[in-house]
Amino acid sequence: MTLTVTAGLLAACQGGASDAVGGGGPGNVNTKITLVAYSVPEPGWSRVIPAFNASEEGKGIQVVTSYAASADQSRGVVEGKPADIVNFSVEPDITRLVKAGKVSADWDKDATKGIPFGSVVTLVVRKGNPKNIRDWDDLLRPGVEVITPSPLSSGSAKWNLLAPYAAKSGGGADSRAGTDFIGKLVREHVKLRPGSGRIATDVFVEGSGDVLISYENEAIAIERQGKAVEHVMPSQTFKIENPVAVVTSSAHPEAATAFKNFQYTATAQKLWAQAGFRPVDPAVAARFRDQFPVPTKLWTIDELGGWGAADPQLFDRGTGSITKIYLQATG
Repeated sequence: MTLTVTAGLLAACQGGASDAVGGGGPGNVNTKITLVAYSVPEPGWSRVIPAFNASEEGKGIQVVTSYAASADQSRGVVEGKPADIVNFSVEPDITRLVKAGKVSADWDKDATKGIPFGSVVTLVVRKGNPKNIRDWDDLLRPGVEVITPSPLSSGSAKWNLLAPYAAKSGGGADSRAGTDFIGKLVREHVKLRPGSGRIATDVFVEGSGDVLISYENEAIAIERQGKAVEHVMPSQTFKIENPVAVVTSSAHPEAATAFKNFQYTATAQKLWAQAGFRPVDPAVAARFRDQFPVPTKLWTIDELGGWGAADPQLFDRGTGSITKIYLQATG
C-alpha cells in the first residue's frame, strides 16, 4: 500500500519515494503485466483495471501495479525495474526511457499524443476556506503555509509550479517575474517538500499547512473521502497531461498494448472521469462538463515551448531556475 504519513512522514518530507505494489486480475490468469505509475492516479487505475479484466481484450491478463513518485519510477525503469507499461506525471520521465531504449520514439504519435486522461492544477484548502484563498497571490500572504511536493523527485510538483509560473510570467513572456514568484513562495511559504503528490496529500490531510497545491482529481478524491477540505480553482491555472507508454522490453507487448488502448474506450474514459480525471474523449467530456469547470485561462505546456524547452530551463537538475530555488531553500 502507499505509505501513510504516520509511517513515513519524515522520509516523505525529505523527498523519499512512496512505492506501492498491488495487483488485480481475472480468476484464470495466463499473462501478467506490470504497470509502473506515479502515485496520484491510483484511484483511477483501481477502477479501470477491473473493467479491463472484465472486457474481452483483458481476459486472462493480470495487471500488477507499482506506484511512487514519477521521476523515481522513471529512473527505476531505466535501471531495470520490471515494467510492461508506464504512466508518468510528465513527458520528460517518458523521454528518459526513450533515450535509454526502453520506450519507442513514436510513443506519442497517436491522436492524443499518448495522453489518455488529464487534470488541472488547483488549490486545496481547509473546509470553509478560513484563510480566504482565492488565487495565487493569496499564497504569499504572511502566515500562509503551502504544501507541494519537491520537483527533484515528483512530476506532480512540476505541474504544480508551472501553474503560478505561467500565470505570473504571462506564459513565459517574463520568465523573471515567474521565477521571482516561485522563489518567494518556496523560500517563505513552502516548509514541507514531500517526495510525491500522494504523500503531499497525506501530509496535508494529516493537518500540516493551509494550502495544498495539487491536481484537481486529487482534490476531488479527498473531498469524496469526507475529509474537511475543499478546492479552489485559480483564475489562471495549468493543463496537466499524464503520458502512458508501452515498454519495449515487455515480455507481453500485445497485452500491454491492449491495456493501453483500452484506456481510450468509452468505458475507461467514463471511469477516469468518475475518478475525477478529465477525459480526452470529447463525447465523454461533454457528459461530465459540470464536474470540470473551465478557468479564465488554462495554460498548456505547448505555450511554454513544450517540455523540450521548459524542462531544461526550469527543472534541469544542474541549471534549472526552479531547481536552483529548491536546492538553495533546502541547503
